[in-house]
Amino acid sequence: MRRLVVIDAPSNLGLRPPAPGTVPGCYKLAGAMREFGIVRRLGAHEGGVVVPPRYDRGDWQEGDGVFNAAAIASYTRKLADRVEQHVRAGDFPVVLGGDCSIQLGASLALRRAGRYGIVVIDGSADFRHPGNSDRIGAAGGEELALATGRGQSDLTDLEGLRPYLRDEDVRILGMRDGDEDQAEFAELKIPTATVGEIRQWGPAEIGASVRQSLETAALDGFWVHLDADVLDPTVMPAVDSPDPGGLLPDELALLLGALVRSERCVGFNLTIYDPDLDPDGTAGRLLADLVVDAFGPRS
Repeated sequence: MRRLVVIDAPSNLGLRPPAPGTVPGCYKLAGAMREFGIVRRLGAHEGGVVVPPRYDRGDWQEGDGVFNAAAIASYTRKLADRVEQHVRAGDFPVVLGGDCSIQLGASLALRRAGRYGIVVIDGSADFRHPGNSDRIGAAGGEELALATGRGQSDLTDLEGLRPYLRDEDVRILGMRDGDEDQAEFAELKIPTATVGEIRQWGPAEIGASVRQSLETAALDGFWVHLDADVLDPTVMPAVDSPDPGGLLPDELALLLGALVRSERCVGFNLTIYDPDLDPDGTAGRLLADLVVDAFGPRS
């Protein structure tokens, strides 16, 4: 069995400020998960902290592209170095964010190492790019587009490795029914399953089908990206953009477990949970429980 290695990636560089003069609180996610005993409960090894640059948008204005871009590019390389080291060693990195822009670190690391797929479990696909939006700015809502080569070159073409992920190697699960990005994904032939479709076919069955589609000789493995906002806000209100109609805990448990237990799954990251929005820790404990339970016996 590969050893799990927990790496903290407490970056909030990819989110807009929740209010003037404040910064997004999701940088506290990793610390909160540790308080809930996630390292001990996973039986994981210590992978340390990849410290992010300071959150400072300077004089950025709408229309200037992605804010904090230079800081995100620097951090992506730094996080990629850490992830790549463990993937090449045969470890299984469990990366605790942070906002969703940390996924770029994993994608760059995997691109350096070979050809890998990704399963995005997210309430929205984070696929905003210049071809479909005039409101580019927050990389935490754009990271999948950036990872697949859509957007400004200082983020999409680090080390000349654009794209980090191929469209055909991407799977998207947990978008809300009626998500406006579905038409674009259909055109791009990127497989998706909305909340309603997951319920119709069964989360374990969808997870197994997606897993099988990525356990192919064409790929060296696949990564799982989990955004806490895939959960319904009745159980996970502590996110920056809570949206009704999400998955329930039992559904996510079955879906996630079917994926991360694959021997072809090479790593996992967790994003967006904001302890500032969860004063009594109820939502955070639930999230920690779901992650720990997903890493049951590996097959």
